[in-house]
Amino acid sequence: MLEALGLDDAHTAVYRSVLAVPSASAKEVSASVGMPVGRARTMIGELERLGLLARQASQPDRVVASPPAIALKPLLLERERGLTRAHEALIEFSELYREAADQRNAADVVDVILGTDAVRQRIGQLQAAANREVRVLVLSQVAIISGAENVEEDRALERGVRYRVVVEGGVLERPGFLDVARSVGALGEEIRVLPTLPTRMFIADDAMALLPMRSHGENSSLGALLVHPSGLLDLVMAIFEEYWKTATRLLPDDNGAQDGVDRDVLKLLLLGLTDATIAAQLRISVRTLQRRVAELMELAAVTTRIQLGAEAVRRGWI
Repeated sequence: MLEALGLDDAHTAVYRSVLAVPSASAKEVSASVGMPVGRARTMIGELERLGLLARQASQPDRVVASPPAIALKPLLLERERGLTRAHEALIEFSELYREAADQRNAADVVDVILGTDAVRQRIGQLQAAANREVRVLVLSQVAIISGAENVEEDRALERGVRYRVVVEGGVLERPGFLDVARSVGALGEEIRVLPTLPTRMFIADDAMALLPMRSHGENSSLGALLVHPSGLLDLVMAIFEEYWKTATRLLPDDNGAQDGVDRDVLKLLLLGLTDATIAAQLRISVRTLQRRVAELMELAAVTTRIQLGAEAVRRGWI
């Protein structure tokens, strides 16, 4: 609640607990918020330095809460002034950047990013700056940044940024990928699949694209090309849209006649995954998967898996 002032949930909990009582000791705060006494004492000291808490005159080992309207308002005003100054600097810097961008020649529309950490930083920055949409191509090779590390994707999805992602078929072999796809799908991310892709790609809105690449040879290293607004960026976006149009949607809509597991089985079969990979994604045994496929074939009155796929599409099961 007080993150805007640089305070975390623990500070908020301590301040709230003291607000609710006439006064409190570190031991009482510790018991109230469920943290060790030493940590509670540290929190109290930090809040005291900020003027949110004060020592009780008659009992210095106890603290009282300062009135929020008096203690918090100056902090908020100072933070607002800081944000105003930062916003003014943003406008000034953006104008300088725009003027420089207008003077870019053909060689200046691409920046070269060197090093794994620098590439990861740019990927995070692109997502953090996106307002409308992020478009991504994902290779089956080891990811530059894992889903767990990519916190900016979660934040972007939470603020309503749309994600359109095309992955190589090999990505579906990663353990738990289907569960992850379903969870981000609920937040507005759509994933499609193609057998192969030529490169990785990140596009933020229509403003900038990042093309990560790895050099070859003994001294292989990771780098990327950062593409600014230009004819080249237009080409990169057009390439993504072509792959998007031909890719197959990973997760079916939930309006088919079959239950969720059957829809997943049918969809993954159509994507060409092996029985072992499908079973691993669905957390069932291969034998259970094969038995269910046989039951679906009997239900659809077909004798081959190819016929099953066609019949499933015709009947609207996927």
